[in-house]
Amino acid sequence: MKIAQVYIEHPIPELDHTFSYSCDSFSVQRGVRVRVPFGAQSLIGFVDHVEEWDEEYLQQQPFAVKPIREVIDQEPLINEELFHLAKWMSQAYIAPVISCFQVMLPAKLKPRSSKETIKLEAYICFQKEIEKLTEKQREALRQLQKNDMMLRSEFYKKFKSVGKKLIELGCVRVVMKEAQASRFSCAPAPFLSLTPDQDNALQQIVSADSKEVILLHGATGSGKTEVFLQLAKRALEENKQVLLLVPEISLTPQMVKRVRERFGTQVAIYHSALNNQEKYEQYQLVKRHQVSIVVGTRSAIFMPFDHLGYIILDEEHDTSYKQDSTPRYHCRDIAIERGKFHHAKVILASATPSLESYARAHKHIYRLINMPHRIRQQLPKVHLVEMGKAIRHRENYLLSDVMLEKMQERLERREQIILLLNRRGYTPILRCMECGYVQMCPHCDIAMAYHKDEHKLKCHTCGYQMPLPSLCPSCNADSWRYLGSGTQRLEELVKEKFPGAGVLRMDADTTMRKNAHEKILAAFQRHEADILLGTQMIAKGLDVEKVTLVGILNGDALLNRSDYRCAEITYDLLEQACGRSGRGQYAGEVVIQTYDTSHYAITCAAAHDYVSFFKQEMRYRHLAGYPPYTYLVSIVFANKHEDQAKRDAAFARSLLTDDIRILGPVSLTKIHDEYRMRMILKGKDQLRLNQAASHLYRKYQQAKCSSRMEIDLHPIYLD
Repeated sequence: MKIAQVYIEHPIPELDHTFSYSCDSFSVQRGVRVRVPFGAQSLIGFVDHVEEWDEEYLQQQPFAVKPIREVIDQEPLINEELFHLAKWMSQAYIAPVISCFQVMLPAKLKPRSSKETIKLEAYICFQKEIEKLTEKQREALRQLQKNDMMLRSEFYKKFKSVGKKLIELGCVRVVMKEAQASRFSCAPAPFLSLTPDQDNALQQIVSADSKEVILLHGATGSGKTEVFLQLAKRALEENKQVLLLVPEISLTPQMVKRVRERFGTQVAIYHSALNNQEKYEQYQLVKRHQVSIVVGTRSAIFMPFDHLGYIILDEEHDTSYKQDSTPRYHCRDIAIERGKFHHAKVILASATPSLESYARAHKHIYRLINMPHRIRQQLPKVHLVEMGKAIRHRENYLLSDVMLEKMQERLERREQIILLLNRRGYTPILRCMECGYVQMCPHCDIAMAYHKDEHKLKCHTCGYQMPLPSLCPSCNADSWRYLGSGTQRLEELVKEKFPGAGVLRMDADTTMRKNAHEKILAAFQRHEADILLGTQMIAKGLDVEKVTLVGILNGDALLNRSDYRCAEITYDLLEQACGRSGRGQYAGEVVIQTYDTSHYAITCAAAHDYVSFFKQEMRYRHLAGYPPYTYLVSIVFANKHEDQAKRDAAFARSLLTDDIRILGPVSLTKIHDEYRMRMILKGKDQLRLNQAASHLYRKYQQAKCSSRMEIDLHPIYLD
């Protein structure tokens, strides 16, 4: 008897193994989805493999083997490489195998019972020609034969009077086919001449061994994207595929535009702003070998490639490359693993590489290639404004006199300005001045932010909203006071100070609608606005020639976080934001408003000196015993009941051996009505830490504790 071993759809730790089903009635392949009985339910699963059982072995099993009910796919969705990758991810990130399969596929193909239907479109196909036809009918048939087939909607539009009659006569027939992605087509733009830095980088990458991971450290505006495009051209000439990853949707439009201008119909796009049908269509373009280049965000790392030549992670330092739900993978790790399989070159590119990547380059684990010079201009001149002193001189607490003066200069010269304030909303805190009451989110231990345009309070963690109370709920006084400022307040102030200027705001509130990122950036590039203000989504990747001033407000705000990476994140944000200024023929300036002008993250960013920042930050990491000198594992316990979360965390700690350094458990802020406790495992032996975490995972699941346990083997944040 043929037996299929199937992973079922639920990513529950207790079910993280295959279940046996007979499949004599079906032709079943490894990697297809099947519908199987599971208790009283009918579930979807993935076939891991098929094996032969004789009758004697079948009788020895302590369970009844039920038959597969349906084979959903005609061919495997998961090929051998992705099977290997899923099993590797399951071990590397301590995650159920089925969760790794699920993260690899677009929503319409995920193994789950609530499977979405694939959109179908009606096409008209030529069937036959008969004698008694009018001239219009014959012309319609001739046109159809030339095109092979036409969308029914187009056919009716073009041959309105005869289309339906031809169907009635049997001359044409209607065929239903899967909807396909529209393909971008244009005359290819010419490739640019390379600078010495670009040419040197290109030649080093081309000549590198495919086993090497390359760290491309290029200054902002040094022309890294042109190097990527030249590499893609070489890959296509060798019949290879290229994956170009960007960390955020806001960076996608400009990258897509540049890649499409060069390669037209050879490009697929894949990111979270696409709806499920659009993702499916783009996925199929790759699977059917209709395109060779993919531009996308994190999830594009799992596209079904079979002959990859290059995997490029632009802005490789960005934390958006880390998945924050199971499986908690990092794109960099997946890229390197896929690169090994395909013998593809993996290129990590950034003006501000992550400390881990730069440290590996210094140890010659990665190959370091430098592009230190900008193409057109020197790096922008940076001015530091100490806001404590400015406020004492009665200057505006949001926009200092220096900032206002330089903004006025740019507006008079018809140049453009970017203002960065990494906090959305109108004001982050609303406090009663009578009793000190602050309105907290009822579901999280987070103060709610006031959004003036909607006259609402919002939690930026869970999304809960409520109307602004007219009176203080605690003392019934009418004495609200706004503390701090967000992008809405900044927009209001800018319009007040510069009433004739065009202003655009780009933050999570203004980019909720589909294609909003692209529309805002396109309008700014067309100079429909003089000033673009927003959160960190405007700090990276923007290349607008007339931007000659970047203003950074509250430049040291991120230094107040309790996370050990706060200095690195601050430096990255400042240096990337500085890089938006002076990228064209005009010289650029940057004004950083900060309360601490002496911190090394601030001074190094002002001097565009990554190497000095790296050295100072590595000294701190060494003294404190933080990555990359040690490894960390974060283990969080979440429960609706605080006492139970504490008990389960304490129990988990008792399961660990004394040779592991354990920090905690300690309480974290409540989120989504769940109380959380966290424990940190710390050490220099990564394998030992991972083994300890895996052992704890198994023992904890066997104990059937009620608190959800979340393990992150490579945590990015710890605050």
